[in-house]
Amino acid sequence: MVQNIQEMKSKITISQSALAGGIAGAVTRLIAQPLDVLKIRFQLQLEPIKSGSKYSSITQAVVSIIKEEGITTLWSGHIPAQLLSISFGIVQFSLYEKMTQLCQTSDQYFYNTHKHYLNFSNGAIAATAATIISFPFDTVRTRLIAEQKTNRAYSGFIDAFSSMVKCEGPAALFKGLVPTVAQIAPHAGIQFAVYKLFTENIFLKIDFFQRPTTLGGTIEASLIANVLAGSIAGFVSKTMIYPFDVVKKRLQIQGFQEHRKAFGRQMYCKGSIHCIWLTITKEGFLALYKGLGPSIVKAIIVSALHFTVYDEIKNQLIRK
Repeated sequence: MVQNIQEMKSKITISQSALAGGIAGAVTRLIAQPLDVLKIRFQLQLEPIKSGSKYSSITQAVVSIIKEEGITTLWSGHIPAQLLSISFGIVQFSLYEKMTQLCQTSDQYFYNTHKHYLNFSNGAIAATAATIISFPFDTVRTRLIAEQKTNRAYSGFIDAFSSMVKCEGPAALFKGLVPTVAQIAPHAGIQFAVYKLFTENIFLKIDFFQRPTTLGGTIEASLIANVLAGSIAGFVSKTMIYPFDVVKKRLQIQGFQEHRKAFGRQMYCKGSIHCIWLTITKEGFLALYKGLGPSIVKAIIVSALHFTVYDEIKNQLIRK
């Protein structure tokens, strides 16, 4: 990222932002998918995460999944996950850049004095729109990850998508949308605000985190700075909104419990509030943080990759 570079920002087109966002989403998903599978398996386990349960630790879960279902299971639901990440990245980053440009051109002074608040709000709005558009891919991905590969419910992405629409209705593709929107706005807002704070303010004041080459005489944050800022943004944002993610995943498998009996007890809930109440009363408050370990690792890696790949591609496009 750069500082005081309105001339450079004006050269960023929406199509360039969309291209960079789509590529960033695809690269990130390919690398981080196994962590997502682990996170979801933990989130859906009703039994306590301890010795003797289906999944008791990250290492044990990996070994168990590979042994029982094969190593490719760690990339379960990869096709809808890629479609999710690519579509989300395209909409999120292109909309964020467009809103940022509008804020800069409409009132530059207001933008400069309220930049951190605008980064939060623009990031929240962009991510909310991206979530609604890409959400069906998220639901299908969760179903494919949730099923036991030795007792498949679906043959693949197309079968899962069509079966859900046919048997449960189109609304099934949007199960869990309410807690998702409730978490994505603050999650993305915090991500963008923290990332921009570090790349455009804190790291740019330290020589080590500045690029040796600049564009138009401006100071740019280095690749290392982008990676670190993205990691910090991912850790902070995921920790703050994690319970909503657990609720979302549990709602997305409602109507699918028959295909998960081999994993242990199943939850039957009627909505977000009911899901939260059942989780706390049956498993304890800390159950809302099941899977937090692999989720934090994933959040750090995903956020670092997502922002870094996006910024690197965007800067390369601008230099052409």
